[in-house]
Amino acid sequence: MSEKPEAETPANESDPAAPSEAPAQAVVEAKPEPAPEAKPDPLAVAQEDLKRTRDQLLRTAADFDNFRKRARRDVDDAQRRGSEEMLKAMLPVFDNLERAATHAELSAEAKAIADGVRMVLKQLGDTLARMNIKRVPGLGTPFDPLVHEAIQQIETDEHPAGTVVAEIAPGYALGDKLIRAAMVVVAKPPSPKAEA
Repeated sequence: MSEKPEAETPANESDPAAPSEAPAQAVVEAKPEPAPEAKPDPLAVAQEDLKRTRDQLLRTAADFDNFRKRARRDVDDAQRRGSEEMLKAMLPVFDNLERAATHAELSAEAKAIADGVRMVLKQLGDTLARMNIKRVPGLGTPFDPLVHEAIQQIETDEHPAGTVVAEIAPGYALGDKLIRAAMVVVAKPPSPKAEA
């Protein structure tokens, strides 16, 4: 009995499940395992944190300084604009006062001058009212130390004690804030006369 040698067949032809030979370039090299990470130096970490914190602090200080300068500039601009608005509102009053003074020099009639001055005073009062500047009530009102400054007391039985009987200079308030107290004369009861 003679045995025939079996013909060798390529593995991939006869057995599809057999592994095929991989090309040389597809061979994957095994990665070496990473070395255990060295712990960072605590001093170096602290110095880096200090450097970051110092940088952040310097930036914050610079930002604050810029903010402070900008805020101061804004306040100065607001004050300047307020002064400009006040001047614009007051200029017509000054113009009319100059006209009244010029007219007074040329006119012999005192009533016309007085009427012109009254008109200018009314214009001034209207201008102040538009700016929310109010005159403090004075004559005939009870004395209020919050808005009145008593410069004199006068004995009288014509007015109740503590009443403003004369106003030397009017007071003014801007909204609820007192700008100038009214200078007033206040009534006090007459002193009893000594019997002789």
